[in-house]
Parts: sequence; C-alpha cells; structure tokens
Amino acid sequence: MRRLPPLGAIEAFVQVARLGSVKAAANELALSAPALSRRVQNLERFIGRSLFDRRHQTIVTNADGERLLAQIAPVLDQLSDAVEAMTSGTEVLRLRLGVLPLFASQRLFPRLGELRAAHPELHLDIDTAGHGIARLGEGLDAVIALAREIDPLLYGHRLDRNSVYVIGARRLTEGPDPVVRPQQLATLTALVHRDMADTFTAWRQAAGLGDMEPLAIDHFDSGPLMLEAAAQGLGVAFMHESHFADAADPRLVRLFDIDVESPYSYWFVCRPRALRQKPVRLFHDWLIGALEKGTEV
Repeated sequence: MRRLPPLGAIEAFVQVARLGSVKAAANELALSAPALSRRVQNLERFIGRSLFDRRHQTIVTNADGERLLAQIAPVLDQLSDAVEAMTSGTEVLRLRLGVLPLFASQRLFPRLGELRAAHPELHLDIDTAGHGIARLGEGLDAVIALAREIDPLLYGHRLDRNSVYVIGARRLTEGPDPVVRPQQLATLTALVHRDMADTFTAWRQAAGLGDMEPLAIDHFDSGPLMLEAAAQGLGVAFMHESHFADAADPRLVRLFDIDVESPYSYWFVCRPRALRQKPVRLFHDWLIGALEKGTEV
C-alpha cells in the first residue's frame, strides 16, 4: 500500500487553504500557528512541491495547492462525517449549504422544522458568504444561488421566476410631493444588489425610460440591509416581488404598477456527482418536492 502523509498535515493544509490564514486555521484546529505551519511544511516536503504563495501577511494556494484541495477536501469532509456518525451512535448526515441571507431568513428557515421532521438525521451547516458557486466542492456541497443561468457543467434546478419591484419607504407616496411617476426616479438613489446588478436596467427598459439615470446607484451585498435602507428612506430598492411580499414590512410600499420580469432566479446548484451524496439528495428532493406541492420555500 502506498504510504500517505499524516492526516494532521492534510487537515492543516485544507484549513489554511479554505480560510486563507494560518492564524485562523490554527484557532480552528486548536494549534499554535508555528505548529500548524510545521504540519503544512511537512505535507509540502512529502509531496515535493510548494502548495502556497506566501506573501507579506497573506497566504494563498497556488495552482498545485488548488488542484490538491479540490481532490482531497471532499474526501476529508466525508471522513469527518463518517467519524461523527460512528461516535454519535446514530447516523448523522451533514450538508454544507451556501445560501444568501435574505433567502435563508425569508424562505428557508421558516420551513426548517418541516425538513427536520421529515429527515431528523440531516443537519445543515449554513454558509452565507458570497461566491458560493465558486466554492462548490471546497467547503460547500450545494448552494442556493441567485443567478441568470447556471454553468452547464454544474447541476442547476430553477426554484422560482420573479418580477422586479421598485420598493421604497411608505412616506415617499405621502406628503405634498408624492413619488407617483417613474420619471421621479431621477431624483432618487437606486439601491441594487451586487448579485442582481441588471435589475435596474431591466426595469428601466421595461418602463420605457430610455437612458434615464437615478440620482445615484448604491450597491449592496445584503438583501436585508437593502430593505432596511429603503425603509429608512435612503433610496429605492430594485428587488424581487417575493422579497417585498416576504418582508411584510409596513414601512415599505411598491412604487409604480409596472410588471417587469426579472432576469434573475433562485437556483439549487451543486456538482453533478454531489447528487449521489445522501445529504445533498435528501435536501434537494425535499426542496423540489415542497415546490411541486405548492409550498412556498
């Protein structure tokens, strides 16, 4: 049997590669930074090549490190799950799920009790950091993403179709100069999510406003903060109908009765081979089944 490097060295490498920090990885593994660095160096000596580009205060995987991470990180995760299942005395299935905060709070978490009742053995590790699709197989098993379309090399199932709403503070429609005409957007700040960068352009074209520009465009990477900013009167948010309906915030109103199909949808995304993993398959089937039965998720 071919000799393998120590498991501790492999674990140290994966943590540093995922976190991009020796200090953070050392904290995660309850090691000192020098001890963790020695483990990584031992692995590099075993392999016979460097796995990281070491800069002044940062450490990032090089091409060899990325290739090794893609191959061994999923195996290490499966080993961890197997040990956890054996030591707990019951089968524990763990899904590492990437999901945007607004979808999680509005549409997923209100239904997690139903998921737990159906599959008590299934546990979710929730990751709300960005760029989830890019991290599939490297810490994430599956992602609920907001996108126009999905890379055909990945498995993607569209979860919804939506309309773009212009959402603003209720007081904008009150007072001596209420906002009632789309042309008045020229005096307002548009709030746009970075993952939905074309919502304003799509709405503007559908509304027949040509090249009209708002007073400014402020970009967010958080849906909840966008809604709060709109409620505070800091601008008008270009978001989905479902975001507005699920928020149920009396401070907010939909501005302008103009129907515009959104270029974006929520998708369930994973690598094709991940569907063979039981946690991914159980969650996928539960999610799709809920949608087919008309249960809003």
